[in-house]
Amino acid sequence: MFRFPFRPLCVALTLCLVLTAAPALAGHKADGAAKQAIVLAAFGTSYPTGLDSILNIKTRVEKAYPGVPVRLAFTSSIIRKIWSKRRHDPEWQKANQDVPREVLFVKSPLATVADLQDEGYKDLAVQTLHVFAGEEFSDLTNMMIGLRSIRTVKAKSIPFNKLRLGRPALGMPGDAYPYTDDIAAAAAALKGDVDEAKKMGATLVYMGHGNDFYSTGIYSEFQHVMQTSHDYPVFVGCVEGFPGFDELVAELKATGKKKILLKPFMVVAGDHASNDMAGDEDDSWKVMLTRAGFSVTTQLRGLGSVDAWADLYVNHLKDAMAQSHMLPR
Repeated sequence: MFRFPFRPLCVALTLCLVLTAAPALAGHKADGAAKQAIVLAAFGTSYPTGLDSILNIKTRVEKAYPGVPVRLAFTSSIIRKIWSKRRHDPEWQKANQDVPREVLFVKSPLATVADLQDEGYKDLAVQTLHVFAGEEFSDLTNMMIGLRSIRTVKAKSIPFNKLRLGRPALGMPGDAYPYTDDIAAAAAALKGDVDEAKKMGATLVYMGHGNDFYSTGIYSEFQHVMQTSHDYPVFVGCVEGFPGFDELVAELKATGKKKILLKPFMVVAGDHASNDMAGDEDDSWKVMLTRAGFSVTTQLRGLGSVDAWADLYVNHLKDAMAQSHMLPR
């Protein structure tokens, strides 16, 4: 039986209620305003070289909100375990001294929000750094709903006055901010990639992560907008979900072009980009496309390193902080 993939998010939008508890003295500034903080929730990466993309987004958020604490959180438990192991490894730290302490001690979004609440911050905005509203964003949404549902005997004991969640780069279901507008903004942010491919005379190809549990049709929509808005052959394939590698190759062969500029359609250029996309193993996209008769140039650059893409999250955060509800209805 067909199951609508965004049902958890639709439920989330229905359940989100305004918190009307009276402000407590703790966690408030002298003027009565709640102490405010921002959490950036990324999937994360185990690659130190991939951190620049996440840190670039953080820098641009800090510039947009001077004086407001901005904390990083990783949604992937596997990635967090890797960093936990490294912070107990002096030899690794000695060889990687450029890794910020905030990454070495990174926590989950839940733990990060809890730490901020314990420090007296009661007005929190969580901005997802995911590309689209898939599994990770759904889990993040449900976590926020759980936190917003907390009730206490005394109103002053409620842990949060405001909790808001910013939408992914390619948007989310709902009519407050049409996802088609977000796709158009994302396509405009990557105009530089199209210009680069044009100079090379190459087809522009992106490898997206995708998801096996949620519809990845939004990648096809993004591909269509990239092609029509830039009037250039641009294609997107997914590691998981549709369109996969086989569908991608069929479309590439139909263009008649032999040169390809291959880039990750992911916030960071980490394991998938380095191995599944640009690796030398037989099952990497670079090798398989070369075997299929294409001349392939790969570029390991995460989307977060593109300022215009990073600003998509800054703008979505601004929208979230202007909302009276956790998510736009």
